Amino acid sequence: MYHASRIRSNAAITAIGTCVPERVLTNADLEQMVDTSDEWITRRTGIRERRIAAESEYASHLAAAAVRNLAARWNKPIDDVDCILTATSTSDAVFPSVSALVQAELGIRTAAAVDLQAACAGFVSGLQMANGLILSGLYRKVLVIAADTLSKVTDYTDRTTCILFGDGAGAVLVEAQPDGEPPAFLAGGASTDGRIGHHVYLSSLASELRGTPITRNGKLIQNGPEVYRWAVEHVPEAVRTTLDTCGMSPEQIDWFVPHSANLRMIAAICERTGIPHERTLTSAERFGNTSAATIPLALDLAVRDGRLTRGDTLLLHGFGGGLTQAGLLLKWTLT
Repeated sequence: MYHASRIRSNAAITAIGTCVPERVLTNADLEQMVDTSDEWITRRTGIRERRIAAESEYASHLAAAAVRNLAARWNKPIDDVDCILTATSTSDAVFPSVSALVQAELGIRTAAAVDLQAACAGFVSGLQMANGLILSGLYRKVLVIAADTLSKVTDYTDRTTCILFGDGAGAVLVEAQPDGEPPAFLAGGASTDGRIGHHVYLSSLASELRGTPITRNGKLIQNGPEVYRWAVEHVPEAVRTTLDTCGMSPEQIDWFVPHSANLRMIAAICERTGIPHERTLTSAERFGNTSAATIPLALDLAVRDGRLTRGDTLLLHGFGGGLTQAGLLLKWTLT
């Protein structure tokens, strides 16, 4: 069951940056690879193209580039960051972590470096954790990064999955605010149902998940209809729960920023929550499903074109592998 509560907060997002690889994989390209069509992909998913990492380009490279983009655009020093949290399902290696590789590449001398793995809910989970760490007094300046290179674990002979996934990274800086500043993080929640986690997985050591046999080929495998059914049934209820925690209605949020798995799925979620579809921020059309990175990519697209402005009320909601979901209601503090 999804549980949400008000958040105590003295933190805010003070900068954002992104990075996507140079190579573009269009629907027309996929028509040459598998039995599919641009019309079918667009109608079913809303995705028109996605970015693909180079052979020697990994999650840590995209993550570090997103942080550099953040620092340059917002004139933010990062050498005094005291914690790096990276949400990823496709780390360069089991260890060292992507966060440790980013720390090394950017020369951040004194920082905790921790990766978290919550699949497509990873970025929102990272924001929740950053707020808690800052509120505890342990840290004051936290980088929350989402970076995935799903193309490296995609089976390009499977037309049901290869049309969906792309690569990208987003990063935000979360900083402690002076006393008296209004809270930016308002409410949040999460839930997981690991009993049905076998509907979307990336295999590693085990040949079964809690008694359910799985294919151990190192590729992402998804039961699309079951994941779709779970998301459309459970995400709207979770969204309403987060809003109810603050006594808010769907009409009172400026932007809904769900995980950009599939625009058809997002339309169904909006219909069930009462959130107008035109008030969603998405990234799937241009970048495909980039797992943890879809939400920061969507936020940055809206920052760049002026849709997202200081004072806007946002509801972020990540959902996916686990099966897990995490929501966060916040005030946007960037100008």
